[in-house]
Amino acid sequence: MHMDLDTFFVSVERKLDSRLNGKPVLIGGVSDRGVVAACSYEARAYGVHSAMPMRRAKELCPDAIQIRGNSGVYSDHSNQVTEIIKEAVPIFEKSSIDEFYADLSGMDRFHNSYLMATELRKRIIKETGLPISFGMSKNKTVSKVATGVAKPNNQLKIENGTEKPFLAPLSISKIPMVGQKTQQTLFSLGVKIIQTIQEMPVEMMEKVLGQNGVSIWKKANGLDNSPVVPYNERKSISTERTFDRDTIDVIKLKGILLAMAENLAFQLRRGLKLTACVTVKVRYSDFNTYTLQSRIPYTSADHILIPKTMELFDKLYNKRLLVRLIGVKFSHLVEGGYQINLFEDAEELINLYHAMDKIRDKFGDRSVLRAYGLEARTISRFNPFNGEPPPLLANRRQ
Repeated sequence: MHMDLDTFFVSVERKLDSRLNGKPVLIGGVSDRGVVAACSYEARAYGVHSAMPMRRAKELCPDAIQIRGNSGVYSDHSNQVTEIIKEAVPIFEKSSIDEFYADLSGMDRFHNSYLMATELRKRIIKETGLPISFGMSKNKTVSKVATGVAKPNNQLKIENGTEKPFLAPLSISKIPMVGQKTQQTLFSLGVKIIQTIQEMPVEMMEKVLGQNGVSIWKKANGLDNSPVVPYNERKSISTERTFDRDTIDVIKLKGILLAMAENLAFQLRRGLKLTACVTVKVRYSDFNTYTLQSRIPYTSADHILIPKTMELFDKLYNKRLLVRLIGVKFSHLVEGGYQINLFEDAEELINLYHAMDKIRDKFGDRSVLRAYGLEARTISRFNPFNGEPPPLLANRRQ
């Protein structure tokens, strides 16, 4: 079973303010330089879509109501739905803030799985006030496509053995993970519906798109053996640094923490994950270790995670003691379809993140660093204890 909260951000806003019902709604950065994080079906009718510059969205739909959005409120509602699903199914995967998979294999020995899913959907709608759709089939790919066909606020079961006929007349854009560039490549070959891929030899798809072509061919034919990965809220990513000699150099400590947080944020984006909890760890020369954590709205953005890391360190740091070890951990990870905070960020900032991440993917994680973190790393390499710049630092700045 695949479950997807319909126009999630918009639905939350409409729950809080019923005056928005039936009207075109845009959520995201309210300035012309912002981007659309989400939009209502009424706005989509004008050609608006998520990740579109807000300026362009307003040109297409001038009567739309703009809302900045509150990611904290959306996270709270997501957690409410998560808890309901957690109680009802044996194994589930939270693939994003508003999407879930559940493995109901074998449940028909005790219950009618489709009836159980129907009752679960009704319970979510009743207890949260949010519309939700689901698709059910023998695998994740077909179920996700079925959810898209069922929307808005509906459900659909694809019987075993009918996967290919169900998929055949649909647009290739319905295949999960087929992006715009891949669509254009297939369109140029005259491939517009899934049936055409079903009739093509897999070798031809591999020749055109490599291994990605093989994956698309399998999905088009309803083949997908990927398991539902059990959701574990304790999943985390972390890094630590133990110093050769204990230090009290706060500039150095903050520079290293910044570099740690920046690198972990990149790892999140590369893995298409979001974090909802930041933890900072400090171990002093007497081996006493202290940690402080803070829950935050789901994000993978440097400019949110780095300030939060620094804020926790400032609260934790005892200036009178030498520091032996520092560390940063991001936990409560979930899969994330968007990489940064679309509610507040300008289009230029989003483009900057994409550009920096491309450079890191090509030349290495440390190929692009913020100056503060780079200087701290350089100082620590040459003369970490007297706080004076190394001889070559001026040239490196130039």
